[in-house]
Amino acid sequence: MRAASRESYTAAAERLLANAAQSDPAGVVATANEILQVAGMLQREPRLRRALADPARGGEERAGLLRGLLAGKIGDGTLEVLVVLVAGRWSSAADLLDGTERLGVEGLLAAADQAGDLGDVEDELFRFGQLVSGDNRLAATLGDVTAPAEQRASLLHDLLGGKVRPVTLRLAELALGGFGGRSFDAGLHRMVELAAARRDRQVAYVTAAQPLTEAEEQRLAGRLTAMYGREVSLKIEVDPEILGGLSVKVGSDLYDGTVLRRLNETRTALAGRR
Repeated sequence: MRAASRESYTAAAERLLANAAQSDPAGVVATANEILQVAGMLQREPRLRRALADPARGGEERAGLLRGLLAGKIGDGTLEVLVVLVAGRWSSAADLLDGTERLGVEGLLAAADQAGDLGDVEDELFRFGQLVSGDNRLAATLGDVTAPAEQRASLLHDLLGGKVRPVTLRLAELALGGFGGRSFDAGLHRMVELAAARRDRQVAYVTAAQPLTEAEEQRLAGRLTAMYGREVSLKIEVDPEILGGLSVKVGSDLYDGTVLRRLNETRTALAGRR
């Protein structure tokens, strides 16, 4: 999002969280789902999306348009949050759609936080992402946007229903639907990062040749926390093919200390001498 859109999103997110503090987790989930329903409406109706983001209309006019459409159809608290959202300035209609969708996700994460489940939701999303990426056929099936959405959603429910928290399943559904225009895999990763951010943590994706001991995890987390000035949430994947060492990715930073990388560099250097 551009600066103007970020400011408008932040104002609505603050209102959402203020309202959430006065509600219980079930009420917050209900609000989040109503926001996501509106995001779906904006996705289906580009003319409405453009009208609600039109800078030629004043904020009050855009808010009035939204009220006329949704009053009595969604909760008053939800409508209040969405009015704040559309009354702000938006750089584009696409930003408004992304902001509405993300606002719904933030509501779901806030509900998980209230229930004391946020860390578990974060881990469940990551583990499911590992499961999918480790099975090429499953990854292709869930990521096939040309397949019927109902068919993919049914498979998702078969895989996760009753095995994860309801918020985890709902977030996985959103990733399946292309959260923020992303692929399914990228959507899951983004959900993990947003959950970690709500816990004021940075995600570090770690690949190791074998499982790390608890002491090794603590030392690595401590080093990364010192480097980034923020608590780090380690997401560890075991891949024997790297032979040894670690690969650590934090944001756009990649630290590849694997034996496989060193071997590949040596092969490249030797080939260049021929």
